[in-house]
Amino acid sequence: MKISVLNDVALQKKGGAEARVAATPETVAGYVKDGHVVTVAKGAGARADYSDDLYKAAGAKIATTNLTAVKDADLVLSVNGGTEKLLASLKSGAGITGVLSPTDNPKYAAACAKAGVTAYALDYIPRISRAQAMDVLSSQSNLSGYRSVVEAGGIYGRAFPMMMTAAGTIAPAKVFIMGVGVAGLQAIATARRLGAVTTATDVRPATKEQVASLGAKFIAVENEEFKAAETAGGYAKQMSAEYQALQAELTAKHIAKQDIVITTALIPGRAAPVLVTKAMLGNMRPGSVLIDLAVERGGNVEGAKPGEIVTTDNGVHIVGHLNWPSRMAADASNMFARNIKNFLPLVTAEDGAYAPDWDDEIIKGCALTKDGEVVHERLTS
Repeated sequence: MKISVLNDVALQKKGGAEARVAATPETVAGYVKDGHVVTVAKGAGARADYSDDLYKAAGAKIATTNLTAVKDADLVLSVNGGTEKLLASLKSGAGITGVLSPTDNPKYAAACAKAGVTAYALDYIPRISRAQAMDVLSSQSNLSGYRSVVEAGGIYGRAFPMMMTAAGTIAPAKVFIMGVGVAGLQAIATARRLGAVTTATDVRPATKEQVASLGAKFIAVENEEFKAAETAGGYAKQMSAEYQALQAELTAKHIAKQDIVITTALIPGRAAPVLVTKAMLGNMRPGSVLIDLAVERGGNVEGAKPGEIVTTDNGVHIVGHLNWPSRMAADASNMFARNIKNFLPLVTAEDGAYAPDWDDEIIKGCALTKDGEVVHERLTS
């Protein structure tokens, strides 16, 4: 199989936040060992500290541009899926992987179909046990949760743990995590390791035990609606206006006492729910920090601005950094690349040729296009 690795950094607008690469020298070496031919676009791993020389040493060829890299490729590995221009340059029948966000960008799947390219949306991989090692959303969110606490600590400018010194005692920081998915759980664990008094909330009842297991306190309105607030896939449901009002009242009282708030709430296919209002912000102490990990989907915090740190009139800092995994590009790329490596056998025949297994439920779950048609049910219904 001919495998090409895109330079995703070069495909974004100047100054963009993407710094990851879809294959590392380690995974490239594995592909080459298995008999595949690998071509890497020049500079693909530079922002993740993977030089072209490292890829050469791993057995890859270095192409001068993305367009030359993907020429004759059977499978293209990417972080974000490339552009319509790049898709048009692929040979008919080729495949491309990446976090494609097809519901946010419906034209992408149509462009793949037009080019005769099979698009594998790694963000659509079914959440089943067999696919855990391919779950890019979890691997990247895990790093986002960790990094959010570290960044918050830097902006907060005070100590996390209680410190008892001859000059007096420093009280521990109070950290509140809103949304207990992969990112939220890692944020809780990190805040606890740093010594903060940590609380968390989520509308899914199963998360209460997870929060407690990490040594944090769970905060939520635990009524009958709360007890049924989880989809079969483990995602949060859209809550009623009545529940949201009750939760907002509880949250407002709690947030007023917090030093750092990290919001992570996302609902697949929907805009991020607003969890922290301007009124809540107005009751927070000067110097408090809010990290909005959902800012790219509209944000959980009123007043959050994508790519900016906003300071309110009362001195509260709202952090709207984009692409949190890219703030740890080397580790994020390493995990992303391993996810793809674990996915590769599903599109590889016994003789090493490119041959997707269309009977496999994972392929069915993440393939957006096939034979020039958009086939995924979420895009055709």
